[in-house]
Amino acid sequence: MKRLEFFFDFGSPTTYLAHTQMPVLARRTGAEIVYRPMLLGGVFKATGNQSPAVIPAKSKWMGRDMQAFARRYGVPFKYNPNFPINTMMLMRGAVAMEKEGRLAPYVDAIFHAMWVEPQNMNDPQVIGGVLAKAGFEPKAMLAAIEDQSVKDGLRANTEEAVSRGVFGAPTFFVGEKMFFGQDRLDFVEEALRQ
Repeated sequence: MKRLEFFFDFGSPTTYLAHTQMPVLARRTGAEIVYRPMLLGGVFKATGNQSPAVIPAKSKWMGRDMQAFARRYGVPFKYNPNFPINTMMLMRGAVAMEKEGRLAPYVDAIFHAMWVEPQNMNDPQVIGGVLAKAGFEPKAMLAAIEDQSVKDGLRANTEEAVSRGVFGAPTFFVGEKMFFGQDRLDFVEEALRQ
């Protein structure tokens, strides 16, 4: 079975758009989709890259582009007015939920709160409410994200991503072939079919 590694961070709206297409891609190719949480801020720092949102002309263009992709995919998308969001807690949560085998529902809940019904995911109380609504125990999650093995896991994923050439999100790997951006999913699908 082909394997698709999906390096992601919740702070990227294009990563949300890619996430909405993972079930479709898995169905069409039979590939196993493996979500790899990383800290995009750490990737930017290590590579000298920066968010397109800080470049006004690019940000304006990307806003229209993301709406066009959301329409093409037939998925809801709303720009989060609280952007940028420090995703460290959220990404540690992803590592913690991966260890517990509950990554998929966690990812769905957080992406929904970021880019479908945008909430201020900088606020721990808001995060707690989102988690409780999705069936998670907020206090247990707060304890889990302070666990050293979770912190180390996120750091290791981020360092691995950078060492493999990642400079932004979303980034995909089919074997050693790297693809950047949700607008490259046709190339990803082609690689999975080879």
